[in-house]
Amino acid sequence: MEPSEDDISPAEALALIERERANLVRDIRPDPRLMYWPWGFAWLICFSLFFLRYGPGGRIYVDLPEWLPLVAMLVLFVVAGLVTGVAGSKPMRRTSGPGAWSGRAYALSWSLAFASLSVLFSRIGGHLPEQQTGLLWAGGMVALTGALHMAGSAIWQDRELFALGAWTSVINVAGIIAGPGWHSLIVAILGGGGMILAGALGWRQLR
Repeated sequence: MEPSEDDISPAEALALIERERANLVRDIRPDPRLMYWPWGFAWLICFSLFFLRYGPGGRIYVDLPEWLPLVAMLVLFVVAGLVTGVAGSKPMRRTSGPGAWSGRAYALSWSLAFASLSVLFSRIGGHLPEQQTGLLWAGGMVALTGALHMAGSAIWQDRELFALGAWTSVINVAGIIAGPGWHSLIVAILGGGGMILAGALGWRQLR
């Protein structure tokens, strides 16, 4: 027989509520590994290729084909976008109301913001030296990523996401100051590694 309300102490009731809340979060929150690891490994691999092919001062550490880093970036970013899109859409289908709208609006913001920057950089990139053009694209896109992460933290009340966005912004500034080549290395290790770590810590916390 199910216990009545009178049989449950206040402490047990609070514990029950907390357990149910935790179960709900696990049901509607996407797996942090699927949200962060695809992008973390994409950044780690593609920016490492850029560093090896277009190092500081134009140095070539590994004589890769010139097209390889860019093609690898496009392929890895498309794959990462598909994985995170599918992983993020499943929990959203289980929710409705303001939360669902916030998720869709936030996802659309990423697409529109990156499209806007791409158009802008395409217009002005041709007036800069090759290495400076690469720094413009990489630095601008990483800056936008950090800003959107911090904006997302305000929507979802997620302090870890804010920390990731702030970290991404700080290392991006450090890389831009260091200059072309070094920016790729810093973003590859500290940016990609940061997202991989965030996915692991988020998964551990969700468990």
